[in-house]
Parts: sequence; C-alpha cells; structure tokens
Amino acid sequence: MKRRTVLAGLGATAAAGALGMPSMLRAQTPVTLNGAVQFNDDHAFTKALTRFEELVKKYYGKPVNFTLHKNSSLGLEKQYFEYMSQGKAVDYGIVSPAHMSTFAKAAPFIDAPFVFKGIEHMNKVVEKNILAPVADEIAVKAEVVLIGYAGGGIRNIFANKPLKNLADLKGLKVRVQGAPIWSKTFAAVGMSPTVIAYNEVYNAIQNGVISAGENEAAGVEAMKFYEVAPHLSLTQHAVSIRPICFSVKTLKTLPKDLQDAIMKAGKEAGDYGRQLESSEEVVKLDTLEKAGKLKRVPFEERDAMKKLADPVIAGYAKEIGAEGIFEKINVA
Repeated sequence: MKRRTVLAGLGATAAAGALGMPSMLRAQTPVTLNGAVQFNDDHAFTKALTRFEELVKKYYGKPVNFTLHKNSSLGLEKQYFEYMSQGKAVDYGIVSPAHMSTFAKAAPFIDAPFVFKGIEHMNKVVEKNILAPVADEIAVKAEVVLIGYAGGGIRNIFANKPLKNLADLKGLKVRVQGAPIWSKTFAAVGMSPTVIAYNEVYNAIQNGVISAGENEAAGVEAMKFYEVAPHLSLTQHAVSIRPICFSVKTLKTLPKDLQDAIMKAGKEAGDYGRQLESSEEVVKLDTLEKAGKLKRVPFEERDAMKKLADPVIAGYAKEIGAEGIFEKINVA
C-alpha cells in the first residue's frame, strides 16, 4: 500500500479539497454535523470537541450546525469509529487508536505503551508530523481522517491494592485496551491482561473479575474507578494520544471552504486538547487524593518495566513496517 495516497500528512487543506471533488452543496439548509464523546462536559475530550465546533464556525463564517452526543449516548468509541467509517450517525469524534486496529493495523502503534517519553516528546512528534504515514493508512483503509491529536494524559494503573514493583504486578488481572499490542506488552511485564469494554471495568473490579485497569487521570475521575480501585500506581507507562477523527464519506459531501475550516480547526482543537488535559492532570489527582478518594503509589521499577516491554514494541513496529516511524519518534 502506498501510504500517502489519500492525505499528504495530517489534514492538508489541499488533500481536503481532493476529497471533496466534486463538492455536493447542500442547498438552502445549513449543514448539520454530528459528534460523539463518551464523557460529560467536564472531560477534556468534550472540551476539545467543543473548541473544534467553535473554531469551525469561526473559520467557515457561514451557518453550520453541530450536535455533540455526550455521555456514551451513541455507544462507545469503537462504535463511533465504525459509524464514521460507514458515513452514518457520527461525523466526528475522539477515538482511541486501539479501536482502529480492525481497519488499520498500524493505528494502535501511535498509542502503545512506552512509545512516548512524556507529553513534551509527544508534542514534538505531533508538531513534526511524524505520524503522517499512520494517519494516511487509516484514511485509506478506514475512510476516517485524523484531523488533530488531543490526549496528553499520563496513563497509570489503578488497582484494588497497592502496586509498588514488578513483583506486585506479577499475575495481576488487569483490563487493557482491545488492540493486541496492549495485551502483549502487559503480558511481557508479567501481568495477566484481559480485554473488557471500558464501561464494564468498574463492575469487573467490583465483582472480582479483574483487580486493576489503566487510564489517565481524566478517565479515572470521570468513570469513578477510584471507588473500586483506590490505589493509583504511578507506572507512567503511556501518554494518551487521542485523535480527533472525521468521516471521509461526510467530508466528501461538504463545500471545500467548510472542508478547509474543519481541517484547520481539527489541528488547533487537538493542540488545545493536549495542553488542557496535561495541565489538568496533577490538579485532578491532587483533588482526589486530598478528598481521600485515591492514593498515589510510587512505582519503583518503571525503567525495568519499560525494558521488558521494549522488545515487544520494537517487534510490533517491524511487523507493521513502522520501523522508520519508530526511529523518528525515538529521536524526536
């Protein structure tokens, strides 16, 4: 596959114009775009999508309507991505790359454990457009374009018991995201990973099916995972990167000036989302800990954990032909 056949990098306006040739103008009535998010108004993802709406209206300068469906009212991110790929129900949303693996094998790589050293490193990778080949593959195979990159939260393990070192992680029944790379890396570290739907994690811990999960602060707070797993082990094993996605099928039907506004707004909303979530993280954890709802547990062997996971990540990069991207990420 030639990776740059649909988009030259992330959301170039020239590519947006190509996608919309010929544009089919919706006469008389303003366009209505439907978005979806799993969370409420307080979550960084919701705020990033709200900013996206505001920016599109600003840059388009003509009537356009947005309806953002919140609190998982249209399902979960996996469903959103499928809807966008099919060009129905959802036009835009924020989706974990793990949920794109059915369409594009390379997608989960950009969100795999230990790929990014921290938020500053991730920002550099995004700014240098290093992820463009992955975004191009997703656009070709899934017909969903990544118009911006939100996220920025540090992911840690929340559990119903303190976890301080690798010995504590051995055999841990932990929920991971659906992409195989997550199960492989967590198994390499010595844990017993299992894939469970995000909205079922709370009950699974409460009922003893699993003992732990992993998430950034915003998710732990929004889903109240601290109620059943009040120990947050600071493994810092990943930095969330959450693409703002848009349906190519929808994009093709829009006027070119609206396409251009969507592409420009998507990038800026993604930048805003990363800054927002990374800045809110410590505040959220401080607030939860001061309220006695959560206890942060220092993890003593993060470097050793990374060392066990690194061969799996490198092997995966080779398997999907992403060694070049991985090398560029490492030196960014």
